[in-house]
Amino acid sequence: MQTIYDWLAVAAFAALIVLFLQRSASDDPPDRLWQYLPPAIGCAVANYVGNAGYGLAAVLILCGAAAYVFLVLKPGRQG
Repeated sequence: MQTIYDWLAVAAFAALIVLFLQRSASDDPPDRLWQYLPPAIGCAVANYVGNAGYGLAAVLILCGAAAYVFLVLKPGRQG
């Protein structure tokens, strides 16, 4: 982990994992496993793009992944 994009992508992915584990512990999870795939791929792509030297694109991809999480997965929703 050498660049800021490594740290940002790993932090975003870790937050996504925590949300998934919290939701999957409930009796009736409000979302499905496949719904976590787009932001997870977004974290990986943002890291790759950022390490390739396209910082603005990496930040925009991470922002898009975060927007997806807040609009689709709705972290404040009780499961």
